[in-house]
Amino acid sequence: MLIRPPSETWLAAPPRTRAPSHLIPWLTDPSSLTARIRARCERFSVNLLSQGLASAVPDEATLLGLRPGERVWVREVLLLADGRPVVFARTLLPRGHVRGAWNLFHGFGARPLGAALFADRAIARAPLACARLDARDARYHRVRAALAAHAPSELVPREVWGRRSLFHRHHRALMVSEFFLPAIFDLPRCPTR
Repeated sequence: MLIRPPSETWLAAPPRTRAPSHLIPWLTDPSSLTARIRARCERFSVNLLSQGLASAVPDEATLLGLRPGERVWVREVLLLADGRPVVFARTLLPRGHVRGAWNLFHGFGARPLGAALFADRAIARAPLACARLDARDARYHRVRAALAAHAPSELVPREVWGRRSLFHRHHRALMVSEFFLPAIFDLPRCPTR
């Protein structure tokens, strides 16, 4: 079986020569992405795509300290601004962390996770990392499929930029990755409210 390399290494900062300049603030802002989107639209919502046990991509497994092939809880959603998908978000939680520190993970469904993560003082966020993914990466195909199913008239990108970080609660990690869809560029640069 041929193993394809990841699209790009996750970096501490987006390379300014390759990342679209209007996307850099979205990639680097450490505050709540949910709050940032909500401030730029009239109606914010979350479309739950899937939640359950699945495999982590190798670089996710490494960052979470998982054994090869170890299954984790994965939640995938689309963040919608005025009905248009602007972000594909993927949250991973090692099974051993579901009970106790992160027991709230099970009940989120279509509610935004960001509000809870930034409201709990027991949660600490690690620094952001960003990457550009293309057809060599399984997550890219998940993003494309979700966008095509939800908004067939939207432009399907040839690559997607994303950011991710770990959130720690009582020494247990949860990973959140957020991949920006083309409609993010249609949101106002400044909050509308």
